Amino acid sequence: MPTASSVTQTSSEDKYEGKNEMRKQKGFSLIELLIVVAIILIIAAIAIPNLMRARMAANDSSAAASERTIVTAEVGYFAAYPTIGYAANLGALGGASPCTPAVATGCLIDNNLATNGTPVGSGKSGYSFTAVPITPAGSVIPIEFYTQAIVLSPQTGTKSFCATEDGVVRVNAPGNLGAAGGYAGCQAFLPMAN
Repeated sequence: MPTASSVTQTSSEDKYEGKNEMRKQKGFSLIELLIVVAIILIIAAIAIPNLMRARMAANDSSAAASERTIVTAEVGYFAAYPTIGYAANLGALGGASPCTPAVATGCLIDNNLATNGTPVGSGKSGYSFTAVPITPAGSVIPIEFYTQAIVLSPQTGTKSFCATEDGVVRVNAPGNLGAAGGYAGCQAFLPMAN
């Protein structure tokens, strides 16, 4: 028959073991944490490619809009300075703020686009932009131009764009990221569907 001291001892040992069991049940097990991490990684693997595609589509749209902006600025520049012709380069269409319109600083486009990104020449929204005036035979001023938006890398865009003084933004054949390379090359690009 158990004595009173042995019952008391057993009962306090049970209480002590019960506290340990309660302590062990607080929190998550390693397996549970690994399962949660695995689920997060699966979701990320699904979401990141979609995010990249959306970013590339946004860069493509931005490049097309920038091409339209450059064409509009070139036409405005030609109208403002008919004895000069089209701008000598992309920088002549912009100007640092506060901008004062002049031949060298037309103040027609944002200076970030005019300098081809920040820092200068680094590109804007995954594209590099140029505008080239052309002086055809028999003319003393540039009365033609072409502008192009070239993808900086295959991860930043899916198309190359160009435009001429006719105002039509053109796009390279799907999957071809090559630049127009010149006025005739731009004319060979496909008109962009709006």
